[in-house]
Amino acid sequence: MGKLVQICVGLAFLALSLSSIAVADDVVVLTEENFEKEVGQDRAALVEFYAPWCGHCKKLAPEYEKLGATFKKAKSVLIAKVDCDDQKSLCSKYDVSGYPTLKWFPKGSLEPKKYEGPRTTEALAEFVNTEGGTNVKIAAIPSNVVVLTSDNFGEVVLDETKDVLVEFYAPWCGHCKNLAPTYEKVATAFKHEEDVVIANLDADKYKDLGEKYGVSGFPTLKFFPKGNKAGEEYEGGRDLEDFVAFINEKSGTSRDAKGQLTSKAGIVESLDALVKEFVAASNEEKKAVFARIQEEAEKLTGSSARYGKIYSKAAKSYLEKGADYAKNEIERLQRILDKSISPAKADEFTLKKNVLSSFA
Repeated sequence: MGKLVQICVGLAFLALSLSSIAVADDVVVLTEENFEKEVGQDRAALVEFYAPWCGHCKKLAPEYEKLGATFKKAKSVLIAKVDCDDQKSLCSKYDVSGYPTLKWFPKGSLEPKKYEGPRTTEALAEFVNTEGGTNVKIAAIPSNVVVLTSDNFGEVVLDETKDVLVEFYAPWCGHCKNLAPTYEKVATAFKHEEDVVIANLDADKYKDLGEKYGVSGFPTLKFFPKGNKAGEEYEGGRDLEDFVAFINEKSGTSRDAKGQLTSKAGIVESLDALVKEFVAASNEEKKAVFARIQEEAEKLTGSSARYGKIYSKAAKSYLEKGADYAKNEIERLQRILDKSISPAKADEFTLKKNVLSSFA
């Protein structure tokens, strides 16, 4: 178990180390450590210097992320950003005095020129194409937010098998525009959860639905859980982590802000208690506890029934292959997870690894 903890801590540290040069969506995050490795080299760069609390920065965010997606495959151009709250000396070095500030760094140069044009994806793309000598067309980014209308509202929101979060918005609303990129990330985080729907409705266009659900300001967020299709007001914070924590609590899911399953995913308390007995029992007693694990697993319904099967199979393999089975299998699954695999497979192997950790 101690070795497993060391492995997990090491992987977490590696992930944190890589985050300094990671891509946030399709926009590269720059810091003092990686700035001159990425900028001023063999490609030109457009860099946004921003502050997380800045309203104009929040408004620019969806446009800039779309720009990042547009130039993602352009080898000669980099679309990047610097958090000036976190990287004060770097922003000071480049004379940033207001937010957002956009600067263009030609290929091979650390001497930028300031971008003074409109802050739309179209205008920014035209600028980058002109300066960078590219001819890239604006990418259409698919959305994971379900768009509601008067025709599908009942079918989607009032579905008793789904937990549905709805944003009632107006296209002209500044706060709605600020929320848009975060809301998209919420939808992306839960896109593999069949029982969870993240949706929005243009309540300026469909005024009757807005009035029906007491919408008097924008954006208004309401949660329609399986057991309450009258809807309840969402009164939590509007950061990504706030939304993710809310959905996890209300829907019984275990996702992080990136949509990956957490270490709690797949864990069933009643079965975990039996596993502790199973591991501590003698070889003869293990068979009796195994039968109780199977019996308990068969009582489970919904997604928990799937987890129950994982517990039963793990206990059976433990009996057949010995005490080292769980540790060896966890290490094998981690090697697979470290590779590039589909999200569905990643979920499957993470669930197995989480359950097996109870046996290790």
